[in-house]
Amino acid sequence: MFETAITLEQFVTAMKDTLIMVSISLFLGSLLGVPLGIIMVITRPGGLVNHRFFYALINPIINIIRSLPFIILLISIIPFTRFIVHTTIGTTGAIVPLIIFIAPYIARLVESSLLEINPGIIEAARSMGATPLQAIWHFLLPEALASLVLALTTATIGLIGATAMAGTVGGGGIGDLAITYGYQRFDTFATVSTALVLIVVVQGLQSLGNVISRRLRRE
Repeated sequence: MFETAITLEQFVTAMKDTLIMVSISLFLGSLLGVPLGIIMVITRPGGLVNHRFFYALINPIINIIRSLPFIILLISIIPFTRFIVHTTIGTTGAIVPLIIFIAPYIARLVESSLLEINPGIIEAARSMGATPLQAIWHFLLPEALASLVLALTTATIGLIGATAMAGTVGGGGIGDLAITYGYQRFDTFATVSTALVLIVVVQGLQSLGNVISRRLRRE
């Protein structure tokens, strides 16, 4: 039996912190990322709106943020994080960089999902006289819904990985527990248990996303 310094209460608290970080970051990141992804699709050359200037402006910004590994992004925006939430440590301090990290990621996933749609769908919307907003709401999003579910599932799993990395700078959650006890105190139980929990959670989320996506494709 492994000897460990962590208690059940610490483990439960770490799980709650991870859940809070993932849920808040995913919600706010989706509010930013989903519209950004849609805008990227409709403003690109040949899109519904075809606003080249706007596309040329937003595309490199997303690319720049996506180019940075999360740990570097987290450190780079410390002054901004402190300005927004007045702290750079703990669960609260990790949420700001997590949102900035996941929003462009979601935008790219949404963009990819919408670009997979048969161009004939867009042509049908245009021939029916649909406005860009109507085409998005009644044609693009319903057609891409199953793919969008998988995209958000992928984003959630990526976000869980990012919360674990946030533990290296005292971000709280499972990652912080693994670093503080598993790595710094050579607590094998902490390392193994946190790894197993993350594996189970990720597998469960991926399976759930796959099931929902399959059901949507059959409808």
